[in-house]
Amino acid sequence: MAPLAVSALTVHTFLEALAYAVGFRVFLRERRRLALPALGDADRSVAVGVGAIVGAAIGAKLAFWLDDPRAAFAHFPAWRHLLEGKSIVGALLGGLIGVECAKKLAGIATSSGDAFVRPLAIGMMIGRVGCFLAGLPDHTYGKATTLPWGIDFGDDIRRHPTQLYEIAFLAAWLWILGRIAPRLPRAGDRFVLFLGGYLLFRLSVDAIKPVPYPWLFGLSGIQLLCLAGLAYYLPKLPRIARSLAARPHALED
Repeated sequence: MAPLAVSALTVHTFLEALAYAVGFRVFLRERRRLALPALGDADRSVAVGVGAIVGAAIGAKLAFWLDDPRAAFAHFPAWRHLLEGKSIVGALLGGLIGVECAKKLAGIATSSGDAFVRPLAIGMMIGRVGCFLAGLPDHTYGKATTLPWGIDFGDDIRRHPTQLYEIAFLAAWLWILGRIAPRLPRAGDRFVLFLGGYLLFRLSVDAIKPVPYPWLFGLSGIQLLCLAGLAYYLPKLPRIARSLAARPHALED
């Protein structure tokens, strides 16, 4: 079974644009629904938004260079080639850094992260559909497998459809986070769990993906970034775990 080969690049581009558009609309809804002080007025929202966009753009590019430096710098110093490729993990971590920097400059002391959980998850799921349909050129597939759900992306090799694994994980994780949200006492805890869970998922699922460039212990650049992000959030997890244990029956309406 192979993905549809109907103008894969066009479909991928369309779905990527759709992911941004839908994610933005969901963000506006979440901003109104949660009424977070960090996003309480237009100036604050713009500052956070600019920080997220700039940080995500830089992070996505730097992560790609780290993950596959041979491909990224193959035609150095041709700058157009350097601008090709990007990474979701890099975009998420870069966006996190960008938001924190923007908040510091704007004097915002409270968290804005919870408003990004649903838009990010939904946008990423839409984008991964495009990655799946793009096939081999997208380089997001897994290693060869004999499992019955392996997908032939066009080279007569059945591979793990890791794009579909990610969609399933995001849908399940988003549902779980929605159920446990009332047991999280601090603004930003849901985002901590969302990003921490995603980084842990990527650290695991990337073990069944081809490694474009092995670094420490044979880990890919993306896996190293996942470890760095998890280390950043590790000190917050015991407090969140205690909060969840203290209110085992609270559910979101």
